[in-house]
Amino acid sequence: TEIKSICPQDFAIYSGDDSLTLQLNGGGPIGKVVAVGDGNANVKGYVSNPLVDLPLNEKGKLDVGTAVGKSGNIYVLKDLGLKEPYCAQTPIISGEIAEDITAYYATSEQTPTVCALGVLVDPQTENVLLAGGFLIQLLPTAGEDTISLVEKSLEGVKPVTTMLAEGLTPEEICKTVLSEFPMQLLDTQNVEYKCDCSTERVTRALIGAGEDGLREMAEDEQTEVCCHFCNKKYIIIVSKNKIKIFSCVFNVPPRPAGIWVLVKVFK
Repeated sequence: TEIKSICPQDFAIYSGDDSLTLQLNGGGPIGKVVAVGDGNANVKGYVSNPLVDLPLNEKGKLDVGTAVGKSGNIYVLKDLGLKEPYCAQTPIISGEIAEDITAYYATSEQTPTVCALGVLVDPQTENVLLAGGFLIQLLPTAGEDTISLVEKSLEGVKPVTTMLAEGLTPEEICKTVLSEFPMQLLDTQNVEYKCDCSTERVTRALIGAGEDGLREMAEDEQTEVCCHFCNKKYIIIVSKNKIKIFSCVFNVPPRPAGIWVLVKVFK
């Protein structure tokens, strides 16, 4: 949930057809962590093993770092509609999503960044009650006085989940974490968990399997493909002359997931 929270923030300034993929593979028990976002504020994500059950860390919070692990990399892929997508990777430093996002920007894109994320879970049902975050980045022209004001603004800032639980809106959180700056609201947009899998995409994947792959599928009565992001299943029947694809129940329907806010600050 934390990594899905960062996608709409990180991608707020791009156009609707662009996409951003974040992947962490730190060797922890949760396995691979993947989130995808686009310029329309649609997000989706999954983890290889969602049933990991670990004790709370020494701060009494979810032990995300142990779940993700530290022996691996964070991978970033930006598809901006150019000839080739932008790809980069940096080592995972802690397994804590926000810390690793901050380290990625500092190392790979040389962009000073403050990233804070949080998830509040009901201890009885283990359902996610609240999730969110903020991302602050300095422009290349920012001087030491601007950096000092950012640091001063962040002094004593409460955790993201605390601010959300107290009823602060995203706009109010922006004003709180950048309290030393006058601020102009540029844009807001609803964030939605939305998977774009379809029979057309499955068909393209089958074409990519080639003739030998299709012949191998034809040996079985049917082949089942499951989307990692929404658990939708596709039943594929390959016969001598044609391919039939049937889609099954959509287990995770699209749902609102919050909003992101794009602001401009003035020194």
